[in-house]
Amino acid sequence: MRSVRLLLLVLGGAAVGYGGWLLLPQLGPTVPWLLGGPLLHDVLVAPLVGLVGLALGRLVTDRLRLAWISAGLLGSATLLLIAVPLLWRPPSAPPNPGLPDRDYPLGLAAGLAVVWAVIVIVLLVATVVGRRGRSELAPPASQET
Repeated sequence: MRSVRLLLLVLGGAAVGYGGWLLLPQLGPTVPWLLGGPLLHDVLVAPLVGLVGLALGRLVTDRLRLAWISAGLLGSATLLLIAVPLLWRPPSAPPNPGLPDRDYPLGLAAGLAVVWAVIVIVLLVATVVGRRGRSELAPPASQET
């Protein structure tokens, strides 16, 4: 087992070294991207997500609703993360032939609207089903004559 781990360590180190050697000519413009992402995450995104999580935990008491709202926020964050390069492409950069020109802000808004429409529909259905379930489980009213 030790020899397999040592082999994997050597292969991984060789892959990292080769990737660094290929990156060396482009290191100048790449460093801000390599450092900016983790810094932006640690300084802005992680504290913001933590504060939203704390607020949701205190405001939404029903665990099912909290789970669906959290799923919607996660889906929204994923859509926003995917859309950043498309929305933030510098105008002086040549268009990428793999990314056909279209209205990306409208597409992002439509995607977010679909995510939240699904969340709202699911929560409404869960509320209606929950009310029906509670009314069926309630003891019948006593009939006094």
